[in-house]
Amino acid sequence: MDFSDLLGDAEKRLESALHLTRREARLEARVLVGYALGVDRAWLVGHGGDTPTPQQASSVAALVARREAGEPVAYILGEREFYGRMFKVTPDVLIPRPETELLVEAALERLPLRSAVRVLDLGTGTGCIALTLALERAGLDVTAVDRSAPALAVAMENASLCGVSIHCVLGDWYSDLGGQRFDMIVSNPPYVSASDPHLARGDLPWEPQGALSAGADGMVEIGRIVAGAPAHLCTGGWLLLEHGSDQGDAVRQCLATAEFLETRTLADLAGLPRVTLGHLH
Repeated sequence: MDFSDLLGDAEKRLESALHLTRREARLEARVLVGYALGVDRAWLVGHGGDTPTPQQASSVAALVARREAGEPVAYILGEREFYGRMFKVTPDVLIPRPETELLVEAALERLPLRSAVRVLDLGTGTGCIALTLALERAGLDVTAVDRSAPALAVAMENASLCGVSIHCVLGDWYSDLGGQRFDMIVSNPPYVSASDPHLARGDLPWEPQGALSAGADGMVEIGRIVAGAPAHLCTGGWLLLEHGSDQGDAVRQCLATAEFLETRTLADLAGLPRVTLGHLH
């Protein structure tokens, strides 16, 4: 068996076990084999006819077996790209997803241009939202909150890896912020209904359920965030929330009830309602 055979075998195993398309299986196989061997795609192409050592073959087999069992690629690799940067990922945090980049883009468009702007990221997880905002807009004063100590540790490590200084707070939403106020609050909170069948599919069973599920309709935590926001936003301050594709109407109503203005829902690249926002008077 040469490296091309090794790659082909991994592709077939992943396609069969995970019901992936051939293209999806090929992409995942390349990533996992390259990671197991510590080489890039170009190396695999150039050395396809070479024979792997028993240790190399064993390393590849071990990673492919983990993926066959359903473990997300991001957890196997220990990282995931978000907004063009790599962030450390562990099973203590949600895996960053492309649709969340819409939340970052919407926030960047609405951040005040003046100096000393304060931003609060609730349920920060990896810290990818807070850190991306800090990296994209120099001079922001960013606070990241999470109620999970292991998750907050991941965010702190990512901050160190990114060379960015943010304030990391362990707490349940606003509980440990005292009377602090911010120019903007952003959050990708738990919003999946507890009965949603998607919780048993794909990567979701491997991710922290407390960061995914939020009551019978998925609106429990969003409601808490909206209710507490006015006491922690400056005059004119914005609140931006990621949510499920079927929750736009409910989130806008929630914001309107809390007297937020200019509420609107933005669609992600797939055309699905994904981020709802509004600001105080």
